[in-house]
Amino acid sequence: MSRLHDARPLNPLALALLVALASGAAACSTTSAGTSAGGGAPGAAAATGAAPDSLPVAGGDEQAVNPALGDVDATLWTQVSAEFRGASIQAYRLARLRLEEALEDSSWTAAREQEEPYREKPPAVILDVDETVLDNSPYQARLIRRAGTYGPDTWGPWVREARAPAVPGALAFTRFAHRRGVRVFYVTNRDADLEEPTARNLERLGFPMADTLDVLLTEGDRPGWDGTKVARREHVAEDHRILLLVGDNLGDFTDEPQPGRWVRSEAVARPEDRPAREPRVGDRRWGRQWIVIPNPVYGSWEDAALEGAGELTPRELLRRKMRMTVPLESSRPGAPGG
Repeated sequence: MSRLHDARPLNPLALALLVALASGAAACSTTSAGTSAGGGAPGAAAATGAAPDSLPVAGGDEQAVNPALGDVDATLWTQVSAEFRGASIQAYRLARLRLEEALEDSSWTAAREQEEPYREKPPAVILDVDETVLDNSPYQARLIRRAGTYGPDTWGPWVREARAPAVPGALAFTRFAHRRGVRVFYVTNRDADLEEPTARNLERLGFPMADTLDVLLTEGDRPGWDGTKVARREHVAEDHRILLLVGDNLGDFTDEPQPGRWVRSEAVARPEDRPAREPRVGDRRWGRQWIVIPNPVYGSWEDAALEGAGELTPRELLRRKMRMTVPLESSRPGAPGG
């Protein structure tokens, strides 16, 4: 999936410490605060030139805030916690069980783009790449340490290094699918000009690739292959029965209109619990044909939660997100008293 924002909400208890660390790092720098914003690869520290914004801290003092610091907890959880590793392995083990079921049921398909006749087509699975197959937390760690921001000047160099590790469980699942005669497709919103290093990264880790068929489908590689992934799922469905979709973002599974957070929240509700006014985004596919990998760092959920906030500075975005959190006395994010 693609990145959407550069700032994340901070744990208030850790904010003062993080601000102090950021200020200390800035003091040790030989350049201005903004010159380290391009920390996507060694030697690229001056790529974006974006200066960190500020945020009120205890006592009302304004201190420089590294916009990537909002990702500290999420990045650390991804990199060191047994819980992330367990959740990811658990998801892929469920995917393996569902794959076996799907192979026995010729009517089974995970893709809404699948059209009859499809029962006799060879089986395939579709996986997203970023935070589903490849773990980009080292890139995020660079942004945190260098006061960097997501952008082409940091992201492109990182991808071209082709050194992202595998998400736990992903390699074992894809190899299992390959042994069972299931074609593995990787549908990613990485740009087409990053396809070669992405393929190199996957091959280096041992993910199954095809010699005679393009199984790495990047955004913009063909006309109409935009960020929604619909056209690419249709492309796979032309010649394959799609058994499973695996991803970390709602767009990896469906591209129904997703205007707000309530529509997305109801996507996982039981049909009998879903308000009649809400569209049925997920139906009964979750955990059966659609397998979600946890990603606490970024996603399209941010745009849905902020509901068209547009371009905000890191400070504005951080404040908006803080207002969206739900304390006990409030029933919904952004409600009075929240």
